[in-house]
Amino acid sequence: MSRTYDKTVEITALYEISKLLGSSLNLKSNLRGVMRVLSEYLDMRRGTVAIRNNDEVSIVVAHGMSEEEIKKGRYKLGEGIIGRVAKYGSPIVIPNIGEEPLFLNKTGARKLIKKENIAFLCVPVKFKNEILGVLGVDRLFGSKGISFEEDLRLLKIIASLIAQNIKLYIEVEREREAFLEEKENLRQQLKGRYKIENIIGSSDRMQEVFEAVHRVAPTRANVLLLGESGTGKELIAKAIHYMSQRAKGSFIKFNCASIPEGLLESELFGHEKGSFTGAMAMRKGRFELADNGTIFLDEIGDLPLVLQPKILRVLQEREFERVGGEKTIKVDIRLIAATSRNLEELVSAGKFREDLYYRLNVVPILLPPLRERKEDISELTEHFLKKFNKENNKSVTISSDILNVFLNYDWHGNVRELENAIERLVIMSKGKVITRSDLPMVIRDQSIKSKYGIEAHDTLQSAIEDIERTKILNALKRSGWIQAKAARLLGITSRQIGYKIRKYNIRQTTGNLG
Repeated sequence: MSRTYDKTVEITALYEISKLLGSSLNLKSNLRGVMRVLSEYLDMRRGTVAIRNNDEVSIVVAHGMSEEEIKKGRYKLGEGIIGRVAKYGSPIVIPNIGEEPLFLNKTGARKLIKKENIAFLCVPVKFKNEILGVLGVDRLFGSKGISFEEDLRLLKIIASLIAQNIKLYIEVEREREAFLEEKENLRQQLKGRYKIENIIGSSDRMQEVFEAVHRVAPTRANVLLLGESGTGKELIAKAIHYMSQRAKGSFIKFNCASIPEGLLESELFGHEKGSFTGAMAMRKGRFELADNGTIFLDEIGDLPLVLQPKILRVLQEREFERVGGEKTIKVDIRLIAATSRNLEELVSAGKFREDLYYRLNVVPILLPPLRERKEDISELTEHFLKKFNKENNKSVTISSDILNVFLNYDWHGNVRELENAIERLVIMSKGKVITRSDLPMVIRDQSIKSKYGIEAHDTLQSAIEDIERTKILNALKRSGWIQAKAARLLGITSRQIGYKIRKYNIRQTTGNLG
C-alpha cells in the first residue's frame, strides 16, 4: 500500500468493497472482489483472507498467489503471524518479513523473501468479540522510517466489513443445512408413508396390485394406472416413485383435466419471457421440474390431441422446447400416467394417438373399485376413523349396523368417497357412536332401498313417501287408530299426523293404504 492516502481513493475503495460484499451470498466470490479492489485502488501486490475453523485457520482467497499456494496456507492457532493474529485477535505489523523468523512463508509465494524489502500487515477479522479470520496484506517500503497507522486503520475497517459478510454467510449456511436436513427428514417420512405396506388393502385384488408395484418400481419403465376415480392411483404412483432409484428426485404431479387447453402446453413444458401476453418471466414446466425424478400425469385420457405428439417426443427423445423458446432442453424423467377413461376406445375414436398409447401402456396396473374389494372396507373404515378422530380431537366409533351399511353400499366414488364420508361423520356426529341418522343422505337412501325393497329406479321423494305412509299406518294400528296416541309414537303433533293421513288417503275401514 502507498505511504499516504488520497481520501477520495480510500472512500471509493470502501464504497466498492461494501457494494461487493452486499451483492451476493457467495462468500469466496465476494472476498475475491475485495482483493481485487485493494489491488486496483490501493496498489496491494499480495493479500490474503484466512478463515478460522476450530483450532485451525486456512487461507480461502488470495491475490498474487496460485491455487496451489493458497492450499498450502493452513496454520494452527498461534502458528506464524496469521496463526497468532487468529488466536489472540490483535494486529501485527512486520516491517521486513525477510528478517522476521515468525514469518513462515508456508505458501511459498515469496520466493525472494530475503532479497525483497516487504512489510506485512495482519489484522483480525472480528464480529463483536468473535475472531472469524485474518486479513493480511504486503506493503512495499523504502529505507526511511514509515508509519503504518493509516494502513492499519483502513485494514481494520475492511476487516470489519468482511466479518459481517462472513457472519451472514455462516448464519445462512446454518439455515440452509437445517432446511436440507428437514427436507431429507420429510422425504424419508414421505417415503415411509407411501410404502406399499402403508397402503391399506388385504384383498386378493389389491395384493395383485402390490405385487405389480414391487416388480415395476425398481425399473425405468413407464407405468399406466387404470381405474375409476378415487381408487388410489396417486397413492400407487407415489409408492412406485419412493420405491425406485429416483426416490431422492422430485415427484411432480399434474392433472391433465384441471387446466384449460390453452394453458396446458405452458404448464407442461414451460415458457420463455414474452412468449405470450402475461409471460412476464421465464417459467419452467412440469417436465423440467421433474428432471431426475418422476412425473405423474393424472387423467391423461383428457390430454388434447394437439399436445400428444409433444408428450410422445419427451418419452422417445427425452427433450422438448419451452413455449416461445428455441433451446432444446434435455430431461431424465420417468412417466407414470393414470386415467379413469378407456384409452382403447379413445384410440378407436381417433381421440388418442395409438403410438402414444403403446408408449404409455408398457406396464398397465388396474386398480379395482371398492365395490369389488369389499373385504377391505372394514380396515379402511377403521383407518379413517383413527385419522379423523386424531385430527379433530374426538373419539367417535361406529356400530356393526353402520359397518353393514358401508359393506352394502356401492361406493361409486370409491376409497375417496369412503374417506370423505367418514370425515364428515366424525366432524358432524353429536354423540360418541355414529347412528343411521348421521349418515349422508345418499348412503342412507341406498340402505333404505335395500331394507324396504324399493327399486333403484324409484325417485328419492317417492321412496320417502312410501316409507312415511307405512310408518304412519303401523302407528295408527298400534294405537287403536287414536291419532293423538299415534302422533306421540311417531314424535309428531296431532295436527301433523292429521295432515299426513289426508295426504296419503289412509282409511281405517280397509286397514290398507288408500
